Amino acid sequence: MKSWSIVRLVAGVMVLLSLALGVAGSPLFVNPWWLALAAFAGLNLIQSSFTGWCPAEIVARKLGLAGGC
Repeated sequence: MKSWSIVRLVAGVMVLLSLALGVAGSPLFVNPWWLALAAFAGLNLIQSSFTGWCPAEIVARKLGLAGGC
């Protein structure tokens, strides 16, 4: 699996999990502050699209989870 696909997978899971935990209508609701995690993931995806630099991709490579792009 390529490092960029791992980053997209992790970002998608983070957004869905934070929405499940942060939206008041969800049966898994804990606290609305979980929505900050979704915002962080979204902002990180936006900045990486402009800069080409993504910390999660670096971590995935160092852990040996992914090959090169």
